[in-house]
Amino acid sequence: MLFSQTFYLTEPLWVCLFSCISTQPNSSMAAAELGGAAEPPSEEEQRTSEGTIQAWLRKHRSLYVAATRHPFILSIRDGNVDFSSFKRWLGQDYIFVRAFVPFVAGVLVKAWKESDDQSDIEVILGGLAALNDELAWFKKEASKWDVQLSSIAPQKANLDYCRFLESLDAPEIDYTEAITVFWAIEVVYQQSFAHCLEDDSSTPTELRETCERWGNKGFEQYCSSLERISNRCLEKASFDARRKAEVTLINILEQEVAFWNMSSGESQVA
Repeated sequence: MLFSQTFYLTEPLWVCLFSCISTQPNSSMAAAELGGAAEPPSEEEQRTSEGTIQAWLRKHRSLYVAATRHPFILSIRDGNVDFSSFKRWLGQDYIFVRAFVPFVAGVLVKAWKESDDQSDIEVILGGLAALNDELAWFKKEASKWDVQLSSIAPQKANLDYCRFLESLDAPEIDYTEAITVFWAIEVVYQQSFAHCLEDDSSTPTELRETCERWGNKGFEQYCSSLERISNRCLEKASFDARRKAEVTLINILEQEVAFWNMSSGESQVA
């Protein structure tokens, strides 16, 4: 969840779907998404020019759509967003980005130790460096919207997400899994806010800057760079490593849905 518009080198059918997505992520949903006993990866997953990532997004299309076309995002796009929800998102996401910094730093360390292409370090470092500007942007926006960041406590969905990110810094989490998570977190924001910038959108003028921050073409290109790295790593990984990364991807998408739910004002049980 990073990068400003200045780039630094960080379906009617879906409406029915949202009622089926749990607010709180859980491993049982991940198991259901994967489904059944483990099978060898398909030829398509291994060989297709679009790579493993796109194959997974087709496989888990409903969850990906839930994360990138959430009602909170659609309310911004349609111009009927409750600004109190936006301010809630602003304060909670500031807390999340502070937790995101050490996660990205950990991805950088894993790249240094494990990557077979040292240019990965430059890509990840670009994202890490941009987070300083990201945090400054949140402070500026909070001042504009009269959001007192120092007095905001993280809600449960945010705490769960931050704790999950922290768990991914463990030594047993390899670079392939970590870089896939980095890509997933970034692409959800890029795809979500880019949707609010399409020609037929009615995004409020007050929120255009927010949408442009993550929906701009530079950030789209950055996400594509992360996807290419992830695909390269996944293609060389063992079947068990790929499956583990896929389960983690599902978990991240669930966490994103829960975060949007929280921003929309769903009650949070501590």
